[in-house]
Amino acid sequence: MSAVRKFISWLRNGPFHLPATVFAGFFAIGLLSRLILLGMAWSDVDRSVGPLASVFLRGIVFDTVAALYAAIFVSSFSVLLWNWLGSSRVYRWVRYAQYTVLGFILVFILASEVIFWLEFGVRFNFIAVDYLVYTTEVIGNLFESYPMVPMLMGVAAGAMALAWYVGRHWLPTQYTPMRFRARAGIAACALLVGAALFFGFDGGLKDRSGNAFNNELAANGSYTFVQAYLSNELDYRRFYRTLPDAELDRRVQARIDMAANSPTSAVPASAPAAPLRPIQVVSQGPEQRMNVVLIMIESLSAEFLGVFGSEKGLTPNMDRLSKEGLLLTNLYAIGTRTVRGLESLSAALPPLPGQSIVRRQNNAHLYTLGSVLRDHGYATKFIYGGFGYFDNMNAYFAANDYDVVDRSSMPKEKVGFANVWGVADEYLLNRALEELDASHAAGKPIFAHVMTTSNHRPYTFPAGRIDIPSKTGRDGAVKYTDYAIGRFIEQARTKPWFDNTVFIIMADHCASSAGKERLSIPKYHIPAIILAPNLVTPARYEQMASQIDIAPTVLGLLHLSYPSLFLGQDLLRPGHTEQRAFISNYQELGYLRVGDDSVTRLVVLSPKQRASVYRVGGDGATLTSEAGHDALVDESVAYYHGADELVRTGVYRAKSSRSGNSASTAKR
Repeated sequence: MSAVRKFISWLRNGPFHLPATVFAGFFAIGLLSRLILLGMAWSDVDRSVGPLASVFLRGIVFDTVAALYAAIFVSSFSVLLWNWLGSSRVYRWVRYAQYTVLGFILVFILASEVIFWLEFGVRFNFIAVDYLVYTTEVIGNLFESYPMVPMLMGVAAGAMALAWYVGRHWLPTQYTPMRFRARAGIAACALLVGAALFFGFDGGLKDRSGNAFNNELAANGSYTFVQAYLSNELDYRRFYRTLPDAELDRRVQARIDMAANSPTSAVPASAPAAPLRPIQVVSQGPEQRMNVVLIMIESLSAEFLGVFGSEKGLTPNMDRLSKEGLLLTNLYAIGTRTVRGLESLSAALPPLPGQSIVRRQNNAHLYTLGSVLRDHGYATKFIYGGFGYFDNMNAYFAANDYDVVDRSSMPKEKVGFANVWGVADEYLLNRALEELDASHAAGKPIFAHVMTTSNHRPYTFPAGRIDIPSKTGRDGAVKYTDYAIGRFIEQARTKPWFDNTVFIIMADHCASSAGKERLSIPKYHIPAIILAPNLVTPARYEQMASQIDIAPTVLGLLHLSYPSLFLGQDLLRPGHTEQRAFISNYQELGYLRVGDDSVTRLVVLSPKQRASVYRVGGDGATLTSEAGHDALVDESVAYYHGADELVRTGVYRAKSSRSGNSASTAKR
């Protein structure tokens, strides 16, 4: 016991005082957050003794590693400055200031983890990293969604209370100086330990359970935040399963040919001299120069619609429109964020790990729905209710043949209501009507890609529109968005261009992606309605489909001929039989496939070249691991590796020849 007391006294009065304090604080907050989040996710976790014990055992490891990182960070300077701090007359107040700052950081981390879990059902990930870039929207959203002033006052009070307690019971009682050489050696050793942790610790330790909630609880929020920051972009060829170059080219080219309806396709004479080449899609009838209005709704899960079984009555307008047009009943979003939806509907590519194409460098002049329609004489518009610098949307669309209309170009007198994310949907759609009217007056067809924002926390909207008050939750926001869309369609019916317009109403992603599985299939199920009274017969399309199929399907409806590298397919072309979809988070890449045996399977590609195959139960949520299926795994790899190859080598740059950078020069 005396040895323990001596060691504690040495920690308290020696140069490791602050690192030890930081270690204890981060370790304790990691354990406390796990207990709180466990209570919040109690109904979803595997509560058997073994799995719960595994959660806490793995959690102790993660908490220890995170606490060591924090302690090493402060030790690199606190140890070097120990002699000066210890001999300073104001060292007591310096210590209290350090404790207060540490306390604020710890309490803030705890509060932030709880809020993030409420929003996303996971520990900090790349979304949290991205949100640091967009402080205006994120901070505004927090203040509009939560009582932030009382919460911050509570954080500050908690920090001061923690500082007072630690200062009273842990403040050094004596000063033990140490030579600089010894202090420098300690700091160097600390950095070496940090390097060993960085290169030697496997963050995949958290993913040892079949229940995703158990895995998230085993992790440490501070650790996952830093991990996400360092791995926000993942090199597909380095981390994921690949195919040999020749095999990849053969498989991907076959997919491109199939998507382009190869029986009537021809390779254009101007095709780049690259292994992968565009295929000319040949129209099956006279060109239909119809307007296209694509309304992408923020966070609209299929489960919200009455036509998919909801009894809440939140979507009377969309339920009615689904009976007037073509309803896609088995459609899946490619990801969990708006940028993924924008990527899929513009570029028609499977999702790549890490950042969306919208956020990447060298993402200009791609094969996009906008580039094809602009080449056919369309005015192409991206119309967004918020400020389009968020998530790089303005830069991406402007570089890919869209004219951008965002909140900054909407006169204040025409914005009757707005929150931090953007103008209310009815005013956004008013602007879309103006753009359609102007294009019709100019005698030019228009493609308008409209992105809504109202169905997003803080869920605020103009009063008096619906029977649910503003800022009372997502149900109200969903019903308000449905009201705005119904109002827009009814206004459009009075316009001379209505009968010459194709309307697509669909979601960017679901309201939540959290589930017990790493990729919870129902959390990607979204609605889509294609409304074109003179072109599309009311019906239900029951086959499995992906967001990346929408662009080729729209172009097929218009009977346009165009060079294509799209991996999405025209769902309505004769002979379409392949049922598959793509779902992903920022690391796992999922490939859903209905096989020849009518069984749906999910392939999950993960870092470290892992591939897992699951049989999907009838409820869509139950996954049973299956061995084998090498051909199915190779098929999924061909799509994902192929998409990466098309983007990475520059082959997917549709306008490269116009900019003087031939895709044929791309090297692997």
